[in-house]
Amino acid sequence: MIQVRRSEDRGHADHGWLDTRHTFSFADYDDPRYRGFRDLRVINEDHVAPGAGFPTHGHRDMEILTYVLSGAVEHRDSLGSRAVVRPGEVQRMTAGRGVMHSELNPSRDEPLHLLQIWILPEGAGLEPGYEQRAFPIDAERGRLTLVASHDGRDGSLTIHQDASVYAGALGAGDRVVHRIAPGRHAWLQVARGGVEVSGHALAAGDGLAASEEKELAIAAGGDAEVLLFDLA
Repeated sequence: MIQVRRSEDRGHADHGWLDTRHTFSFADYDDPRYRGFRDLRVINEDHVAPGAGFPTHGHRDMEILTYVLSGAVEHRDSLGSRAVVRPGEVQRMTAGRGVMHSELNPSRDEPLHLLQIWILPEGAGLEPGYEQRAFPIDAERGRLTLVASHDGRDGSLTIHQDASVYAGALGAGDRVVHRIAPGRHAWLQVARGGVEVSGHALAAGDGLAASEEKELAIAAGGDAEVLLFDLA
């Protein structure tokens, strides 16, 4: 079974410094049909104005991934982590029993465009942690690169949940197939460009949920970037 989530149907809020769209219920946006998919809880697409961002605030019991599409985000947290995340890099923060952090756009003139992703952890009260890594997605065009997994295999970030997260940069004519093991599910999010997924045409911001499917075939008609979540 495949269900398409169109970009224009997502939740939307414009705070001036932040223009954000929510694939799933978040903050003041609540849609009982979309309160997550399996253990995937949040996909927020954020456009942050120069010099603005999210000041210090707290989280707990969540695996948080930050995926930058353009610009840069400056991260600081109560664990002592301090880093700048740019396109081609992925950040993972385990909030666990509690962590304070800020995510700011350090540029005076360049906007920041990112996806913030929350995945429910396998248990409560985990040890908080931070990890950041670069992935050669552009150099490996035409394939899906594993960027996060439960066991940290193949150089991916380690997340505390039975989930695998892939990112892919595709060009015109590229086609990749992701096999879905029995009993597992998949969510595909189009970060930019357009793709056709198992007969469904998707544009930037669109998502697709797949359950009881054996595979997802992803074809690009031009430059595109996608994230794929393989979930229990």
